[in-house]
Amino acid sequence: MLDERDKIIIEMLTKDARTPFTEIAKVLGISETAVRKRVSALEKAGVIRQYTIVVNPSKLGYNLVSLTGVDTLPEKIFEVAEKLKEFEFIKDVYLTSGDHMIMAEVWARDGEDLSDIISNRIGHIDGVTKVCPAIILEKLK
Repeated sequence: MLDERDKIIIEMLTKDARTPFTEIAKVLGISETAVRKRVSALEKAGVIRQYTIVVNPSKLGYNLVSLTGVDTLPEKIFEVAEKLKEFEFIKDVYLTSGDHMIMAEVWARDGEDLSDIISNRIGHIDGVTKVCPAIILEKLK
């Protein structure tokens, strides 16, 4: 069960995973050691799974980002998902219960690159029946 202090720690680390424990301790009015113990407990409990960075795709030459729905033959869904995870241009893969069986975040250099990825890479995976890209115009949050 998380208490209010744990929730504040999670919120602060979510905004910036590099927030010093001394800064968190000041906000909470507790010692840095207490913050370290709480963070360690959150990690051990699986609440905090990893620390990561957020990359700006355009700074790496990827000028199009697409949330792409992928439909498959039912018996091929897990095989297709595993294959999608292997592509370096796919950053995240989700199994979903919405309009599409799988959603993937695809980074492409431009429209031609995205078209090639959709048609010749994802579309040719055994078991894929439909590929529906939606280009992200602007990330708001």
